[in-house]
Amino acid sequence: MARARKGLGASTSVAVIGAIFALTILAAMAIVTLLPREYQVFGDDTNSVFNPLYYVIVILVFTGVVLFVVKQGFEHLVQHIIMAAIFISIVYVIYPLVVRLFSSSPDDASEGTVAIATTLGVSLALLVTVLLYVYPEWWVVDISGVFMAVGVTAILGFSIGVLPLILLLAVLAIYDAIAVYQTKHMVALADTVMDHHLPIMLVIPKGSGYSFLEQPSLQEQLDSGEEREAMFMGLGDIIIPGALVVSAQVFLAPMPWMWGLSSNLAVALTTLVGGLCGYLVLMRYVLRGNPQAGLPLLNGGAIGGYLVGAGLLYPSFGFVELTTSFTLPGLF
Repeated sequence: MARARKGLGASTSVAVIGAIFALTILAAMAIVTLLPREYQVFGDDTNSVFNPLYYVIVILVFTGVVLFVVKQGFEHLVQHIIMAAIFISIVYVIYPLVVRLFSSSPDDASEGTVAIATTLGVSLALLVTVLLYVYPEWWVVDISGVFMAVGVTAILGFSIGVLPLILLLAVLAIYDAIAVYQTKHMVALADTVMDHHLPIMLVIPKGSGYSFLEQPSLQEQLDSGEEREAMFMGLGDIIIPGALVVSAQVFLAPMPWMWGLSSNLAVALTTLVGGLCGYLVLMRYVLRGNPQAGLPLLNGGAIGGYLVGAGLLYPSFGFVELTTSFTLPGLF
């Protein structure tokens, strides 16, 4: 979900969030080449049609648990869970980077290299997590959120093949629209995030002097029509379309193309461009001042960008290679 009001610096904030959107996904594309196979959430069964179903169930259960816990007055429990996720994400991002510095591949890493990578990853993760607890200003939230988004985007795109991931993007786009426009529970979830300054969204001030520590309730601002001093974008609006970019890079068969790019990398970039086009359209609605579901436009743009790129460079939009391993476990 994304929302903002027109005001001084809004166009600059739009550009900054767009740049973070693109750079985060590009970073995920870079780090995915370093990930060991053990990082694949679903093992080698990356093209199972059930993988998106599992992911959607996890999202629905997590959202329901968060809202229930908040309603019961145990908001700090949610904070601790999110902080733990941030800690783990940072370790997962730093570890393969350090391993690659000292060895040719994760499988060739010595015990010393593993120890160094683990120590650095845990140390940085601990530093960021402690800083989030003691001083969760907007720039701290943004830095830690980007770390998390890079790691989750890479792992999700590395774990789910293109076909099931397109299905996941379509389902989550529908869910996001319902959650924002119909049930409106996404606004309640955003309020919880803001109240506890949790790093699962980007916070970009529209001017100097803004403090996220003094950010009032989102629902109160919606009701009063008060001018917003910052723009917000949930990390899911980066991670979900970004995962399709990474998946295209990982699972499409690479072939020589032009400008030094392989065909799979070219399709990944057209997918990213499609997501950015969806982002620009989304911002036109956001700047009108009402809450907007981000995934319908962001996911739609990413899927469109994939279809354009794969349609130009692969037969049957790249699905010929993919369908050979598209499985329905337990049915065949």
